[in-house]
This record gives sequence, C-alpha cells and structure tokens, in this order.
Amino acid sequence: GTRIGECLGELNRAHGRRGGHPAGPARPDLRRTVRASLRYGGEPFERHWRAPSERPRPLVLVCDVSGSMAPYARMLLAYLHASVAARRRVEAFVFGTSLTRVTRELSERDPDRALARAIAAAGDWSGGTRIGECLGELNRAHGRRVGRGAVAVVLSDGWDRGDPEELVAEAARLGRCARTLIWLNPLKASPGYEPLTRGMVAALPHVDHFLAGNSLTSLAELADLLEGGDR
Repeated sequence: GTRIGECLGELNRAHGRRGGHPAGPARPDLRRTVRASLRYGGEPFERHWRAPSERPRPLVLVCDVSGSMAPYARMLLAYLHASVAARRRVEAFVFGTSLTRVTRELSERDPDRALARAIAAAGDWSGGTRIGECLGELNRAHGRRVGRGAVAVVLSDGWDRGDPEELVAEAARLGRCARTLIWLNPLKASPGYEPLTRGMVAALPHVDHFLAGNSLTSLAELADLLEGGDR
C-alpha cells in the first residue's frame, strides 16, 4: 500500500488504543500527523489529535481517477480515506466520465478494503475524463454538501475530453458555492510546468489555491492549507 495508507492504518489503530488519545470526543488531526510522518519516511510515529473544541469546516474531496491520473490515483484515494477517517464532516467523490460518491466505501476502517470498495464503486476507473459533466453532477446532486461553508478540493491533472464551456460554467458555480476551492494537480510539480491543458485553462480562474498533488509532501501542504481554512 501507499505511505498514506500505512499512515492511516496506524492512525486508526491508535485511535482504538487505551491511552492513545485524549479523553472525550477528540479526533485524529490529519494535518499534524501527516506533517510529523514526513520525518520518518511517511510512518506516523508521532500521532496528533484535534481537541474537541476545534471544529473543522466541511470538506468535499473530488478525485480524478481517469487513465491519465493512474500514477497518482491510489495515493490520492488513500488520502481521501485518511481524511474521511480523521474528520467528521467529509464527503468524498471520484470521477472519470461520471461522478461517484465514495464516502461510505472509504468509511471502512481497513485501508486496503476501503480502497478496494471505492475502486469497485467507480465504474470508470482508469477510463476517460469529463470534468465539466462531473462537476455539474456534483453541483446539482450534492450542492447542499458544498454550500454549507465547505472547502472543496479537486484533485485532477486537468486532462479533459468534455465540453470546455461546460467546465468553465461548472467550475465557476462550484467556486461560488464553496467557501474555498482548491485544485491539486500532480503535474504542477514538474519543472517548467504551465497549466495549458484546456481543463486547467477553463478551471483556474475560479480556483482559490492551485497546488501540486504528487507526493506526501504536497499533501502535507494541502493539510496546512486546510488547517488555515478551518478557522
């Protein structure tokens, strides 16, 4: 499994140990746990907990699992799993040519079973990509999940075979509904990268934060940003 998956497994097991976390309804703190794990090659030897009074904003995660995202999809899906485990108000979706809600599948405690269930639920894993149509489905069918002060995070390289005008319209709508719209693109980490794919050209004007999403380090940067957005 991925290092994120290993991190989640340890974090979940620690949550059930006596003396492993503070008394009361404390929750695992994904940001501090992920950042601490960087010092140990991704292993969460230092686990951190969020105090009951720290109430995070709702989080909506939307991950591209099309063919062009194959090198990153399992790592990012493991991050979705970690987020569902670590926070109370998280919704998780995957998409290629259609949108699939996988929050329930990723609620499975065992990381391997959770990822297997989510992959099975996504009927278009490693297929094509229609980002505009999928964001449109998110806006129409799940808009109430986004419109309650949520932070929306799209994880995609921006390669798209759909209608660019539809993507412009739906990205704009998502940007208006969400408190903050964050886009992670694994290609952004490449030297000399420019966001020239038509998907990124269409979406970027409506994005508040544009980050890489190719490694544990970049996911820790996202965790830092989410921590700031919680306040």
